[in-house]
Amino acid sequence: MTEKTIGITGMHCASCSTLVERMVGMTPGVLKASVNLATEKLQVSYDETQTNEEKIAAVIRDCGFDVAKQEDSDVKKNELNRQRRRLMFSIIFTAPLLYIAMVPMLGGGVFPYPSFLLPEQNPLLFGVVQLCLCVPVLILGAHFYRDGYLALAKKRPNMDTLVAIGTTAAFAYSLYALFMIPQEMHMVHSLYFESAATILTLISVGKYLEARAKGKTGDAIRALMDLAPKTGFLIEDGKEREIPASQIRVGDLLACRPGQAFCVDGVVESGSASVDESMLSGESLPVYKQAGDAVTGATVNKSGYVTYRAQKVGADTVLASIVKMVENAQGSKAPIAKLADVVASKFVPAVLIIAAAAFVIWMLAGQSFSFALTVFVSVLVIACPCALGLATPTAIMVGTGRGAKMGILFKDAQALETMHHTKSVVFDKTGTLTEGAPSVCDLVSDDAEGMMRLAAAAETGSDHPLSRAVRDYAKEHDFSLPAAESFEEISGQGVIARVEGSEVLLGNKKIMRAHGVDVEENAAQKYAKEGKTPLYVAQNKKLLGFICIADPPRPTSRAAVQALADMHIKTVMLTGDNRHTAQAVGNALGVEEIIPQVAPADKAAEVQKIKTQHGVTVMVGDGINDAPALKSADVGVSVGSGTDVAKNAADVVIARNDPEDVVQAIRLSRATIRNIKQNLFWAFCYNVVGIPVAAGVLYAFGGPLLNPMIAALAMSLSSVCVVTNALRLSKIKLR
Repeated sequence: MTEKTIGITGMHCASCSTLVERMVGMTPGVLKASVNLATEKLQVSYDETQTNEEKIAAVIRDCGFDVAKQEDSDVKKNELNRQRRRLMFSIIFTAPLLYIAMVPMLGGGVFPYPSFLLPEQNPLLFGVVQLCLCVPVLILGAHFYRDGYLALAKKRPNMDTLVAIGTTAAFAYSLYALFMIPQEMHMVHSLYFESAATILTLISVGKYLEARAKGKTGDAIRALMDLAPKTGFLIEDGKEREIPASQIRVGDLLACRPGQAFCVDGVVESGSASVDESMLSGESLPVYKQAGDAVTGATVNKSGYVTYRAQKVGADTVLASIVKMVENAQGSKAPIAKLADVVASKFVPAVLIIAAAAFVIWMLAGQSFSFALTVFVSVLVIACPCALGLATPTAIMVGTGRGAKMGILFKDAQALETMHHTKSVVFDKTGTLTEGAPSVCDLVSDDAEGMMRLAAAAETGSDHPLSRAVRDYAKEHDFSLPAAESFEEISGQGVIARVEGSEVLLGNKKIMRAHGVDVEENAAQKYAKEGKTPLYVAQNKKLLGFICIADPPRPTSRAAVQALADMHIKTVMLTGDNRHTAQAVGNALGVEEIIPQVAPADKAAEVQKIKTQHGVTVMVGDGINDAPALKSADVGVSVGSGTDVAKNAADVVIARNDPEDVVQAIRLSRATIRNIKQNLFWAFCYNVVGIPVAAGVLYAFGGPLLNPMIAALAMSLSSVCVVTNALRLSKIKLR
């Protein structure tokens, strides 16, 4: 299966994006197609044995649109410049046309007006001048007619179709009235040239403002991409030379001076430096780096000269993966968008029917053709599927972009939407609520050094955090360790090794009892109640004592748990630790429910039980053994220090090792979904109210009749309001 993101030009409304999505989705070999109107991109998955990118591009062109050939930023910039030029010239012609057409209606010489153009004195000249000013505006707006009538011819009408039909009707009737003026002078009052031109100009104003606002929704992506240095300093034969970052290859030796950014991911070879990693973790304090430490592309060297070896370049760097993750999230669709898509697919045909019905009804009611035409045009131009189509994707773009700036990376819009329903949050303990760097704090044995020598030797083959703590302690105290002759790790229990001819057991009560070792619990319980984890050590089935290991909570863990409680979200802690240790840590942090002694294989089942009991569940973890539980939860969250397996299994990745960011992610989700609902409400409300008013419902009960120009202004502003409301998310305070 191949996945591609294809830029599309020429889409103007939700019905456009829905059309492309439907037609591409029907193409043989296409497995999934999703169009984002805000980003103007198609995300498509297809079987390369049945179709290819060229065939998909042909389908897009058959729908009346084109495929972007340049870089996304260049396409948007060029299109915005074209819109600005068209708008400027449209205003130059529309302003005098509107003045000439409207001032005589005010009467009484309120504004200066050339007498030779007065409709009472020179009606034909009055009409011809309007025609001459209107035609250039129609030519400048030719894309509305080209796209609108092409879509209609293919039986796929869109917003351009509504604008094209409405302004064509106004212009055609005005042209007829102009030819009739010599025979019937009163026809001078039936000219709608200014309406046709003003409608196109006002819609162009709205489209330009909308395009500018939409451009700001991608600021987060551009800001991330701008962080990457364009060049790096390659070291060859002891000399440095500056080369483009795109030419750097894995294994190259590079230099980085103070004030410069690392251009790719790598490992420090020589030197030391304080590195600003705030773009990655949000932490303002620099991180000390020396030989052997990993450095990330786009982080900044604040002090010290270092050389580093490139390990990941181009699309494989951490920054590139973050940008890709945010782009995927912004391009994906939230489930809440489905309603708008369904409405948009039926919207334009419904508006055409309503406009035609309103025209016929008013004609049958005895109104003039001019009156019925006004209603017809007003209904067509006030209808706005754009607002419906932009309601969800713009908010998703801004919301995920804001999250990226905070170090909260949503992989898709579904995770962003699901998270706002959160009823419970399940935390893994080690490395999530705690620092994840446990250390030995107490030794209980008649021969502490002898016990530690055997324990550290037995743990040599394990990469478990508790095993590392034991080995680190032995290393710090310069214990000479014998070699382990055999090694076996039992998940969730401990290790069995043969050291110096003896069988050494190291782990919890389960492994001891399983091998017939008599465990004295009273002494260990004292330490467990203090939040320390006792590791029992036995030699040839005889208990030597136990090692107490503590993993301190993160500074923000308690605040995060309290914040979730204030949001009426249940907190649960899963851990493989014994009950006493788990209770001590959980109680200190204020966790509502503590589930101890959970084997890694059982974590997913426990998460399923919690989902059944409490509803939408978020699982937060960092280890390989958390991956099944992350997948089992409604939303899986991996913290920044987590393994690649955990990050791949998660729906949300938090760059910092801060539990409070889980709270911020939920708050951001709630704010984004609230914004989407506001957008959808106003988009639906606008059309539900606006179309009947345009159809003349108020006039039927003695109220005013909506002018087509006012309808066009309202239609343009509706889209601008939706995008502007979405942009508020970039400023919202979450902490």
